Amino acid sequence: MGVVSSAVPVRTLLLAATIFLASAELSSGATRHYKFDITLRNVTRLCKTKSIVTVNGEFPGPKIVAREGDRVVVKVVNHVENNITIHWHGIRQLRSGWADGPEHITQCAIQTGRSYVYNFTLAGQRGTFWWHAHASWLRATVYGALIILPKPGVPYPFPKPYKEVPIIFGEWFNADPEAVIAQALQTGAGPNVSDAYTINGLPGRLYNCSGKDTFKLKVKPGKTYLLRLINAALNDELFFSIANHTVTVVETDANYVKPFDADTVLVTPGQTTNVLLHAKPTFPNAAFLFAARPYATGQGTFDNTTTAGVLEYRNPIGSGSTKLPLLRPALPSLNDTAYATNFSSKLRSLADARYPANVPRTVDQRFYFTVGLGADPCPANQTCQGPSGTKFAASINNVSFAFPSTALLQAHYLARSYGVYTTDFPNNPPSPFNYTGTAPNNTFVSHGTKVVVLPFNTSVEVVMQDTSILGAENHPMHLHGHNFYVVGTGFGNYDPMNDPPKFNLVDPVEKNTVGVPAGGWLAIRFLADNPGAWLMHCHIDVHLSWGLRMAWLVNDGALPTQKLPPPPSDLPRC
Repeated sequence: MGVVSSAVPVRTLLLAATIFLASAELSSGATRHYKFDITLRNVTRLCKTKSIVTVNGEFPGPKIVAREGDRVVVKVVNHVENNITIHWHGIRQLRSGWADGPEHITQCAIQTGRSYVYNFTLAGQRGTFWWHAHASWLRATVYGALIILPKPGVPYPFPKPYKEVPIIFGEWFNADPEAVIAQALQTGAGPNVSDAYTINGLPGRLYNCSGKDTFKLKVKPGKTYLLRLINAALNDELFFSIANHTVTVVETDANYVKPFDADTVLVTPGQTTNVLLHAKPTFPNAAFLFAARPYATGQGTFDNTTTAGVLEYRNPIGSGSTKLPLLRPALPSLNDTAYATNFSSKLRSLADARYPANVPRTVDQRFYFTVGLGADPCPANQTCQGPSGTKFAASINNVSFAFPSTALLQAHYLARSYGVYTTDFPNNPPSPFNYTGTAPNNTFVSHGTKVVVLPFNTSVEVVMQDTSILGAENHPMHLHGHNFYVVGTGFGNYDPMNDPPKFNLVDPVEKNTVGVPAGGWLAIRFLADNPGAWLMHCHIDVHLSWGLRMAWLVNDGALPTQKLPPPPSDLPRC
């Protein structure tokens, strides 16, 4: 899995041999060293063998397990032709923005034959995170779990589970994902959909030629298991359910929530959700499928298939090996927005003395962002396959983000913005219209590298409004460098007079990725207390590729502990 400091026992770090997480022996305050070799490996799925980009030859990639307060040092060496970066999704990177990883934002990509060391401390966070490539569509195969356990002696705010199991959802393309997005950007059309979803890299028995590629989870009757769900799929939100079992939701995006029971869990791309699985008290006369399939709100083509694993109870001694019937869960329909909305509405912070909800009660700056699809005109002498002969595009406040010539963070740190970015990102939609009604005649977007500059410790409120241009869709928006509180949501157009009085400022859920509802709006608040350059973007990768992203630049504070340190000497150059 990696290169480990001799001061840290290998057995506490290298957990690839088992699906369960062991925590009792993992000390705190250590520096944990890893080496990620980006290589090609032949992998067979759906009876097709293809060469994919991997980390250390593993798919999914190696799991990192550490404790709150640890320092993680990962040397990434690129042995493939693709340029690559690694993002540590959900890690706040307090004063370590150089390690955040998004290409063109905090660093230039690691080129072939080059390396870069990501060095960051896990400060004030614990829970389920993950890491993934943040360049083009390489995260289709380059991803893995990042688990931060509480400090020794600090219990979970729920009954201690018997075992902990990471479950990572992904997408499998028989074609090269890089070729898929390249063709889509060239033609202006929507990209070809994936051929399967996966659970821990395996499609499962519901696909043709995939019966042996099925993830199995064996449990003991009467025991409680903590399932750490991670949605690493490129382009789809997923419903997840276990036949004849109810789970208890206890955490989302590495933040504890008031527990509630659910038959089906919704996890959007980028999100993590922890649930408690309570195994039946006696050995059941059946085995059970646990399955995931998409929740899709757009008008395009979707991979409407189902990935599945098998939940098996360990046979008691002397019970024999009789083949048991296999039960299948009933998942919501593809576009069941009512279920998705009801599930999301149940997420609430613990908001207690140990885990308070520190939502900003007053706001220094307010923003109103439209998020959605649009179009680019077709270049001369080219035939485009997007809507009405145009090319698909996406934008925030009608600005489709253009990559700068060098990394934003470097230009910001050196105070050399000229020719790299401008600070005139619009605070409000430049051309107001009925956002969820009839779309305007002109659907073209503008392009630019525009940012918002925030003074240190600014309290921010952002209302994100979905638009009906080229169809209303749910957009899972991810903010780097900060957590935020979801204080309000609704359908239709946001009403600045009547909606704010309904905001939840008592126990709103704390997240780093949240879905803006299709045909609706969502309000978040956060404190800009982390100096650096921070990307905010849709975590549906085709929308990201079309430009649905923007960046916040947070200035240094007055104290030394509020300033961004200089860049590391091995920071990649463009």
